[in-house]
Amino acid sequence: MIKVYVGMSGGVDSSLTAALLKEQGYDVTGVYMKNWTKDLPGMKCPWADDLADAKRVAVQLGIDFKVFDFENEYKQKVVDYMIEEYKAGRTPNPDIMCNQEVKFKIFLETALEDGADLIATGHYARVNDGVLKMAVDTNKDQTYFLYRVTGAALEKTLFPLGEYTKPTVRDMAKERGLFTAGKKDSQGICFVGKVGIREFLSQYVQQIPGEIIDKKTGKILGHHDGAIFYTLGQRHGLDLGGGLPYYVVGKNMDKNEVYVTTDLNDKTLWKATVQLELTHWINDAPNPGTYDIRIRHRAPLTAADLTFNDGQAALTLHDEQRAIASGQSVVIYDGDICLGGGIVL
Repeated sequence: MIKVYVGMSGGVDSSLTAALLKEQGYDVTGVYMKNWTKDLPGMKCPWADDLADAKRVAVQLGIDFKVFDFENEYKQKVVDYMIEEYKAGRTPNPDIMCNQEVKFKIFLETALEDGADLIATGHYARVNDGVLKMAVDTNKDQTYFLYRVTGAALEKTLFPLGEYTKPTVRDMAKERGLFTAGKKDSQGICFVGKVGIREFLSQYVQQIPGEIIDKKTGKILGHHDGAIFYTLGQRHGLDLGGGLPYYVVGKNMDKNEVYVTTDLNDKTLWKATVQLELTHWINDAPNPGTYDIRIRHRAPLTAADLTFNDGQAALTLHDEQRAIASGQSVVIYDGDICLGGGIVL
């Protein structure tokens, strides 16, 4: 019998994943990855509750259950990376790094060493012989977060939920009487529950007040707690009040200044070309040509021409896109196949 280790987070998606694989005849072991246990001021980390929920479902399904402690690796590979990127004035995505470094690397390696043949997670995606494809539920599709996983890792991975919509998943969980069937989806940063990025970063970086400046006039409009907390295109959290809304169009990390405008057509906000660094291709690098790209999770797909120059990838967008920030990921698709992508320079 094929042994599958299922990453169980205590949510409905991974619970149903374990149930479906057991029904399909696999020898299933549930694994809770202990990645983060630290409480933040006024915000209790939900890890203990999530672990209890995952364990309860495993008991309900009659499957073995283990806890893998990856907290040290997670801090180094995901949290420290995120903090350093923000300090540099960039906009990283910790969920993508978590998939690359933890779930489909450390978890996979540890599971295989422990006797597993395959791993599985509750991601909304499809995989076929190491080729990553979009989920049937395009609204829930999570291939954007998976673009830095290797084809070799995907050959050892199952995504049972890729064929279903989220409402169907909840219905299927209810039909099976799973304890987590009605549990709400987690929000916020991948590892600390409901806390926002600003609250999290505040624990690790000094809050240094600075000026919010009108890009057009140079006038000081207000003050902020640190340029690190703002990203291109941001509208909320400026507290400038009255009149037209302001949008962040730039920042100077050395001077700790944030530049804003009320002009939605400001050229700084829109990009027609994007340079990518740290490109990653799930299988082979694609040929130059026209592909669909996604500039952030849930952003609609848009067409772009991919070219290579001295190994560096560049995209020329058919339609200008708003608020593409340095450090963000751009993911490239050929039809419903996720090819890979890179990080905006």
